[in-house]
Amino acid sequence: MSWLKKDPLQIIAFQGYGTDSHFYARGRALEDESIDLDEQHIWHLIVNTWKRFETDEIKNVGVSITLPNNTILKGVTDNKGYYKFEENLENLKALTNKEGWLSFELSYDDLKIKRIIQNENRFPGEILIPSTKAQFGVASDIDDTILHTGVVSTLKWKVIYNSIFRHAKNRIPLEGAAEFYHKLHKGISGENANPIFYVSHSPWNLYRYLELFLRQNKFPKGPILLRSLSNFLKKKPQDEKPQKQKEILNLLKTYPNLPFILIGDSGEHDPDIYMEIAEEFPNRILAIYLRSVQHKKKMLRVKGLVENYKTTMVLMVESSEQAIEHATKNGFIKS
Repeated sequence: MSWLKKDPLQIIAFQGYGTDSHFYARGRALEDESIDLDEQHIWHLIVNTWKRFETDEIKNVGVSITLPNNTILKGVTDNKGYYKFEENLENLKALTNKEGWLSFELSYDDLKIKRIIQNENRFPGEILIPSTKAQFGVASDIDDTILHTGVVSTLKWKVIYNSIFRHAKNRIPLEGAAEFYHKLHKGISGENANPIFYVSHSPWNLYRYLELFLRQNKFPKGPILLRSLSNFLKKKPQDEKPQKQKEILNLLKTYPNLPFILIGDSGEHDPDIYMEIAEEFPNRILAIYLRSVQHKKKMLRVKGLVENYKTTMVLMVESSEQAIEHATKNGFIKS
């Protein structure tokens, strides 16, 4: 096996989510390509991008999760190195901090690997269990919603350029976005700890890049929900829902008593996805905020969609100030 003689091994835990009785965690087992997240030289940025996508997966091996109460869960990675734990447990909220984060430890559960990595077989992970004080959840897109990306550029050349040649620390968030999201997180009382979920069509390969961007720009901490590169590249059947839509529907299913605010942009498919979700769950979607983009044709299309839409509030916003004003007026946040 290739991992017996190559790079050190790692387990990347994607921040997941759950409830007091439902544990849901995902991640990936990979060779550690030693990506330096602080390196900003152009050549190193290109090399790092190559490393993100030319991954060496640790396939079909056992992995374990140890919870703070010493409960041990066992799983197996798939042929792309991904793992998924979904278990019904009890009293998980008792294991969380005041923001609702439950920390745990991951390890390889394979004797051959254990012999190789010995004492280094410990990797951190965490999931979010929303506070009982939460009044609503937020599901937000990333590209051109909180991060200048260029998804409406010709052939998406700006997306390619930004992802390869620009460091996450140098990427520019949309003005006022972090402030708006912190207000949503704090809620009307200032202490609601409303959960924020970042949902994107980007592949999981960019997870650490996006996590660094959110942390660097002081956005509220929240699970980042992406999709596998194989799904990113292949054409899906016409009747299959987009991965972003599936993720939001799973959030609504996981938290049946929690309404949601959906935030996206007007450049791609967010308006169609969000309105379809609102039609299916008309009493669960409090509002839809759509960032305006610099593309006349796309903006006209979206304006036509929202003009007579009555199922839930849809606001096309030019700035974070507009969104903050609307959210304050409707009792989602305090001024």
